[in-house]
Amino acid sequence: MKDTTKVEKILIRGPNWVGDAVLAIPALKAVRARFPAAEITLLVRPWVAGLFSSAPYVDRVWRERKPTTLKDWMRITRNIRELKFDVALLLPNSFESALMMFMGRVRQRIGYATDGRRWLLTDAIANAPQHRHQVHYYLDLAKALSAATDRPSISIEATALERNSARQLLAAAGIPRSARFLVLNPGAAYGSAKRWHQDRFAGVADNLACELGLEVAIIGSESERVTADQICQRMTSETAILNGRTSLETLIGVIAESSLMITNDSGPMHIAAALGVPTVAIFGPTDETVTGPYGPHTRVIKHAVECSPCLLRECPIDHRCMNAVTVDEVCRAAKELVNY
Repeated sequence: MKDTTKVEKILIRGPNWVGDAVLAIPALKAVRARFPAAEITLLVRPWVAGLFSSAPYVDRVWRERKPTTLKDWMRITRNIRELKFDVALLLPNSFESALMMFMGRVRQRIGYATDGRRWLLTDAIANAPQHRHQVHYYLDLAKALSAATDRPSISIEATALERNSARQLLAAAGIPRSARFLVLNPGAAYGSAKRWHQDRFAGVADNLACELGLEVAIIGSESERVTADQICQRMTSETAILNGRTSLETLIGVIAESSLMITNDSGPMHIAAALGVPTVAIFGPTDETVTGPYGPHTRVIKHAVECSPCLLRECPIDHRCMNAVTVDEVCRAAKELVNY
């Protein structure tokens, strides 16, 4: 381990996807607590950057798309070299991220010894055991900087601007500014296997809207708009469809203003958990012990079928893991969380 007493400039290469970026927050906070006076730069993809636009634990958010040409790659590497960072903490496991820090001449380079990149790192950390939550996977990297990791905090707060933008959008979609509402998040990236059934999302929403007196909003990407429309058609409650209408910052505001989220395993699930919103997460092919929502106001609904977690994008058989999850048990968990 190198001397960390003279660390003045830290570059953290952040995760590429929203859910992973949320789960990295405890590690980022731990590094800030360890080096309160250091200048911390977070290098992330543009679609993740909005999560950190007002984060007090980083000084600068550096947005870069994945370089598609050698010229772009060399430009980023040259910028790293010119900024003269003392430490680079690499949260992704890619060979490219380690090579970039090596070529950028960062004095201390910390990351997991994966993908043949051990020789590019000054502190190559042995890969963590399987079935360890991703939060602790990232925290173990922060430990290499002698950061305290025994009391991890994932909590975030939406800004007044994010909340106000969200309420304006919701009002335009038919949900009054003062109304309490629940959020449905029926989408999930990387295939259909993580997606619970549309008719069951509709059944849960109608039940909870009636019994808890909540309005309903559906979130997701524009590509998931068809799913949102089909759920809405199965419902009797009025529903605001927000698919494709939110930046990441506005999405954070929508979730922060909500009273409850019903969700598949996804990035917005992790945002809700970090915001402290009561969150019921439906799991099937993925492993909740590794990527489950991290927070006190969360509940995972999952059935231990013999083939789960398979981690497949598409179910090759009968989707039994998701078929086993019922409307009644999701509603029951939601009511317990809201009334806790």
